[in-house]
Amino acid sequence: MGRRKIEMKMVKDNSSRQVTFSKRRTGLFKKANELATLCGAEVAIVVFSPGGKPFSFGHPTVDSVSDRFLNQDQEVPNVKARAGSSKNAKVDRLNQQLVDVMKRLQAEKKKAQSLDLKAKKAKAPQNCQTQIGELSLHELEKLKGSLEELRENVKARACEMEASFSLLLLAQKPIQEADMSVTKKAN
Repeated sequence: MGRRKIEMKMVKDNSSRQVTFSKRRTGLFKKANELATLCGAEVAIVVFSPGGKPFSFGHPTVDSVSDRFLNQDQEVPNVKARAGSSKNAKVDRLNQQLVDVMKRLQAEKKKAQSLDLKAKKAKAPQNCQTQIGELSLHELEKLKGSLEELRENVKARACEMEASFSLLLLAQKPIQEADMSVTKKAN
C-alpha cells in the first residue's frame, strides 16, 4: 500500500483531525530538526492543536530563535554567542536523542499493530466458552485449519529459536577458548 495524494481540506471528523494533526506535527518537527542538523540553521516552530494545546520545537531553543528574530537590528554580544555554542551542543545532543526515541517509538507502534493483527487472526471464530460439540461441520473445519496453522507456526518458531541458540553457543565457544588461552599464558 503506497502513499496517495490527500486533498488539502480540513478533516471533518474530530478524532481523525486529531490523529492527522499529531502525525503531521511529528513529521514537521522531524523535518525542522533535520534542517537544523544538516544545515546548521536555527529553527523555531510553534503549533497549536485543534484543541488549543501549544506545541513547540526550537533549535537551539524557541526562545533563542524568537529573541534573535525580534532583535534582528541589534548585535548579539560575543559572550552570549559563546555561551550559546555550548548550549547548542547540548541541545543538538538532546535533539538527536529525541529523534532516536521517536524512531524507536514508531517501530514499537508498528510492532504493536502487527501483534494486534496477529492476535485478531488467531482468535477462533467462536468464543472460547463454546462447546466443541455445538460447532457446525464448517466451523470445526475452520478450527482445525487454524490449529494446524498454529502448530506449523510454533514448529517454525521453535526451529528459529533452536538455530539462534546454536549460533549463540558457537559464538561463545571461541570467546571461552580465548579466555582459557589467556589464563594459561598468565600462569
